[in-house]
Amino acid sequence: MGEARGAAARAGVAAGLVLGAGACYCVYRLARSRRAGAAAGTEGAASARDGSAPGGGLLPRVSGLSVLSSLAWGGPSNLQSDTDLPKSPSNLDAHHLQKLIHLLELTDDPLIQEQALVTLSNSAAFSVNQDIIRNLDGLSVIGKMLSNSIPKVKEKAINTLNNLSMNVKNQEEIKVYILQVCKEIELSPLNSDLQLAELRLLTNMSVTNDYHHMMTNAIPCFLHLLSEGNERTQIQVLKVLVNLSANPAMTRHLFSAQAPSLLSLFDNCINKEILLRALMFAANLNENMKNEEGIITQDQYSEDSVFSLLCGHSTQYTKKLVCLLHHHDTEVKEQVAKIITQLRGDTKTRCSGKLQ
Repeated sequence: MGEARGAAARAGVAAGLVLGAGACYCVYRLARSRRAGAAAGTEGAASARDGSAPGGGLLPRVSGLSVLSSLAWGGPSNLQSDTDLPKSPSNLDAHHLQKLIHLLELTDDPLIQEQALVTLSNSAAFSVNQDIIRNLDGLSVIGKMLSNSIPKVKEKAINTLNNLSMNVKNQEEIKVYILQVCKEIELSPLNSDLQLAELRLLTNMSVTNDYHHMMTNAIPCFLHLLSEGNERTQIQVLKVLVNLSANPAMTRHLFSAQAPSLLSLFDNCINKEILLRALMFAANLNENMKNEEGIITQDQYSEDSVFSLLCGHSTQYTKKLVCLLHHHDTEVKEQVAKIITQLRGDTKTRCSGKLQ
């Protein structure tokens, strides 16, 4: 019997929130199943017995999701990180959320931390819980997990803040983590789930102009990821860049950034989701430049700057736009036509190298 207790299996579920520019939706996913065979007397085994761990206590009760052992799934190798959960958890009571937050504060067990964060993340998909978690000082407790050395725990903390950031009042508190998240994006493994989660949080936090100035120093990193990342990373980076480019106050910061491979995105063979966002990014900057007060001179910017590539004398860019007019997708052609119209309207000032 003692041996059976010592071999208890534990598993976790994860949740993420994806926000497009101005639109959002929640996707609940099964992220991890982990079998922990712990010897009797270890901290993990003791937690499972006293009900504070997922095996038979608070977490499965408040999440509304069964905690399954890896054996029930045929082992961890049969699990996929993008398996959709059959249903979302129902709203939790405030006392349940308070216990989860308290548990997160007290435990050093990374598996319990991970699963507590998953449950909080799922519950944060409901607007009423977003306020409750903030009022229980849950944001600061979750925020501390961003400094956790274990990537999976950090990722779940980011996902939780991601859902909580759908609330304007929560954003006012979450903003203190923006600089840290920007630095972590650069340090995270390229195309990793952690890096994508961090970019999603910045997407949410950049929907309004309020916190754009806090992301200024990360613009070179965003453009680097745009050239080095895979399609998932490129799409997420472009969501942030489109949001930033919609703010006239960010125009000069974006113009001065180096992006030697940016024009490679303006091609008929590029994924439509990437191409459309790249075109929106360019159109926003053109619009901002047209309304810019003062003078912008081309000699302010280097040859590989965003300004020189999109608003300078780049014949390569012009040729790419003309080719894209024959794209099979109507949305793409409309965006291209908009940009060409913008550029034609600015021909005289651009030829002189100045924008009045």
